[in-house]
Amino acid sequence: MADNADVRRSIGEAAARTLATSTKTVPQWDGITPRWLVNLLPWQPVEAGVYRLNKVKSEVGSSEDVECSPADDETLPHAFADYELEPREYVLNAVTTTVEIQTRISDLFRSPHDQVREQLRLAIEKVKERQEDQLINNPEYGLLTQAIPSQRITTRYGAPTPDDLDELITKVWKQPSFFLAHPLAVAAFGRECTRRGVPPVTVNMFGATFITWRGLPIIPTDKLAVDSNNTSNIILVRTGVEKQGVVGLFQPGIPGEVTPSLSVRFRGIDRQAVASYLVSLYCSAAVHTDDALAVLEGVKVDQYHDYS
Repeated sequence: MADNADVRRSIGEAAARTLATSTKTVPQWDGITPRWLVNLLPWQPVEAGVYRLNKVKSEVGSSEDVECSPADDETLPHAFADYELEPREYVLNAVTTTVEIQTRISDLFRSPHDQVREQLRLAIEKVKERQEDQLINNPEYGLLTQAIPSQRITTRYGAPTPDDLDELITKVWKQPSFFLAHPLAVAAFGRECTRRGVPPVTVNMFGATFITWRGLPIIPTDKLAVDSNNTSNIILVRTGVEKQGVVGLFQPGIPGEVTPSLSVRFRGIDRQAVASYLVSLYCSAAVHTDDALAVLEGVKVDQYHDYS
């Protein structure tokens, strides 16, 4: 007779799992970020994909031709504002990609998660990540590109100090909105504050916590690059049309629109039974006046201190 210890009294786990199912997540991509810049920028709708930024000529933009309490017999001055004859026009940029999927795959393997929906969702996330990257780094309309030389300063000692950010505020002193910095630059600034005994105040926005300086939130974004020398930039912006600041540009009502200025269009099925979809997002960014944007350059993110 077999030993009772060798007698199986219950089905094993491996066999039982053949009759069981599991809860499956949608595909997770660690490249998705909060994209705070896209959320914080006010977005201005445009027509026909073009935004014309009219400006007053700099030589006639003063208040010296306005008199205060003139005498009764004094000739009043003449005041008018002349405009630039060739204003800049921002043309919306297309951030686009295609998604292709074999119809046999999408027909058969569609439960519990629809293959087409998930492929499109991930493609849209990639397009939106590229959108934020372009808002900062595009060679034509990116914030780093549009900052003029007089609105660029360099750190005093490499690491970003409170004095550096104070100096940056003097460049955008008319109602600044927020700083932008790489997470490593945010940490570097925090270390310099700790070293000086002035820990930054925090603020809650969008369900997240941000450190601030002089009441301005420091928004982290990985789209501000850190180069091989562990150097980055910090940006300060003023936003809004009414404040003559920075705004994002988009065109509503485009064909196949799923969210403002983002469209998904079915391109058809080819002879190999592959379905194709076009994902497009149209955007740009306009800086209404030069003093709405400033950049702190030469930000070192690898300087540490011994607090013992």
